[in-house]
Amino acid sequence: MVNSPMDQTNKTQAQGKTQSHGMLWPALGNLARILVTDPATAEQGARELLDIIPAQPQALQLVVYAFRIRGDTAGARTFLETMAVQRPGLAAVHYELGLLLADIGESEAAVGALSRVVELEPDHPSAWRTLGEELARTGKSEAAAKALARHARSSILDVKTLEQATGLAIDQTETAINLLRDYLNMYSTDVEATRILGELYMRINRNDLAEEIFAHALELARDYTAARVGYVSTLHAQLKWHEENDQLDILLEESPDDPDYRFYKGTVLFRLGRTGEAIRYCENLVKEQPDNARFWLAYAYALRSEGRSGDCVTAFRKSVEILPGLGESWWGLANLKTFRFSPADIATMQTQLARADLDEEERCHIHFALGRAFEQEKNYPESFEQYSQANASRRARNPYNPQGLAESVKQTRTRYTRDFFRAHAHLGSPSKAPIFIPGLPRSGSSLVEQILSTHSEVEGLSELPVLGIIAKRIATKELAAGSEAAPFEGQDLSALGEEYIKWARAYGKSGLPRFTDKMPGNFHYLGLICTILPNAKIIDVHRNPLDCCLSNFKQNFPQGSGPSYDLADMGRAYRSYVEVMAYFDEVLPGRVYRLIYEDLVQDPETEIRRLLEHCDLPFEEKCLRHYESGRNILTASSEQIRRPVNRDGLDQWRPYEQWLGPLKEALGSVLTMYPAIPGDFEEAARDTWRQPGAAPLASKVS
Repeated sequence: MVNSPMDQTNKTQAQGKTQSHGMLWPALGNLARILVTDPATAEQGARELLDIIPAQPQALQLVVYAFRIRGDTAGARTFLETMAVQRPGLAAVHYELGLLLADIGESEAAVGALSRVVELEPDHPSAWRTLGEELARTGKSEAAAKALARHARSSILDVKTLEQATGLAIDQTETAINLLRDYLNMYSTDVEATRILGELYMRINRNDLAEEIFAHALELARDYTAARVGYVSTLHAQLKWHEENDQLDILLEESPDDPDYRFYKGTVLFRLGRTGEAIRYCENLVKEQPDNARFWLAYAYALRSEGRSGDCVTAFRKSVEILPGLGESWWGLANLKTFRFSPADIATMQTQLARADLDEEERCHIHFALGRAFEQEKNYPESFEQYSQANASRRARNPYNPQGLAESVKQTRTRYTRDFFRAHAHLGSPSKAPIFIPGLPRSGSSLVEQILSTHSEVEGLSELPVLGIIAKRIATKELAAGSEAAPFEGQDLSALGEEYIKWARAYGKSGLPRFTDKMPGNFHYLGLICTILPNAKIIDVHRNPLDCCLSNFKQNFPQGSGPSYDLADMGRAYRSYVEVMAYFDEVLPGRVYRLIYEDLVQDPETEIRRLLEHCDLPFEEKCLRHYESGRNILTASSEQIRRPVNRDGLDQWRPYEQWLGPLKEALGSVLTMYPAIPGDFEEAARDTWRQPGAAPLASKVS
């Protein structure tokens, strides 16, 4: 916490009000994000946080920056001078005042403020450095030398702190984060410590918090390349392709020949749907550097998104010919789902795994690829062993808290009640444009989106990060408002809905009247969707629990934490997802349309007609021939959904049944009663689990 004379009682009260660092920093990050576009709101939010924790350094900075954006340096000075009188024992106030005075050239006054800082915090390195600089400007060279010497000694302490934080093992990352949090509360302008904190959050896959931290580091030092590289990495992990592309352009302007920046530029272009541009960009890369394996990898990704499977395979093979240990390329071949490995391929991958110097990430990719290769050979024991090793490696480096999802379900049930929806009915945007396809990965949602996007009125936008950003900002405002505030208090629900529409449209190209958003995590925001977009359609695609969960276990999800690396966790996640959907069936009957994947593949025309009717779309024959669409597809199912609907995805769990005990146990009645709803969920939801008139499932799980 802030190193100040504030007594322990007040500290405890402040800590209780803020709940945790994990809540405070997202609030600060969101306020920082809107600072330039809405400085008044950012300032108000920061002042509210200062009411909770007086002189919290980052909140202070936000208020000062808000003044500066308005060109009101005098106002910023008055604010800080008033705070300094009111809170004379808080170093952060005097530090900000000293920096401001130094910036406007009042060195004598700056020396006075900064001297107070080092009196309160004798080991404040940034204050000693700036004090030394200002003393030098006033001609006090001897005092300046002493101040800069103190800065050097303090910096040595900083290095030790940072070494202690970064040297901790991955299972001690939370300890390292707390250490750096406390450090940054004292030395909030230390950009190196800020960057390291961002990397620590990435280590535990809290990419949302890492994004806030890296953005803050760049506010402190725009030219700090290492922080921008971290920022790009966390944007990439969160599928924020537009933002990643903007940051890559900055990096490439500084270093146009950097091979890493060029590789990521090639991959982000196709993810933005700029496939033709991506292919041309990557063609230039491999022409310039034909021996760069990663350039061939980027080229393969771009070719895959356009459906050029043969050329894609050639590019992947070229990359592993150059660099046999490039596991990502081996997995790229496996992830095509239609590619078959040769015995020579298997032998090469096994040889690479035998290397002691093989990078752990590449090793993990190869284990996943071998899992697929042995599955093709029907060597299921070896296949499962390879998948298990791959997932164990992922889990070791991607901690997952299974209680988090259960807590999210509980909060959903508490927040979004029948009374809540009655009170907020018709207050959101009236738009009918969005069609949400939330749910678990590998459930058939990509197929459903492909069918809908073939319609003349619908554009498929794949997985959009927009809802999560809006939800986080709402949570920030509610946190600042305090625990007594009602959900969405003071929020314009219609404006929030329109904001989502505007952001989502920015990802599109065609301007068609309707669009899809199939971000799997949107099921966490189902209540938000129903509140701010009451006329949006919501399609819930369910697939046999064993097929869906095992398919997740076999899929290489390299980014982010999640349940897919453990079968029991995956089963619990599936069960929690079913509970969320069942709950909304109870409180908003008929609001969510349920589509059973097995019904779709066994009777496509009937189910497609029902789907279109529910979405208020006229039937179009071409939706039955969705595989003829030339649409770019970025998901893991790209090659599968370019084929006619087929039964290949049914009962894929059966060859692995002997290893699925933990999964079956975690699923419980969700498995035995599929596709009906279990009795231990809310009774009122049972009758709405299947849509009226839906055809019965031909075969249930035995």
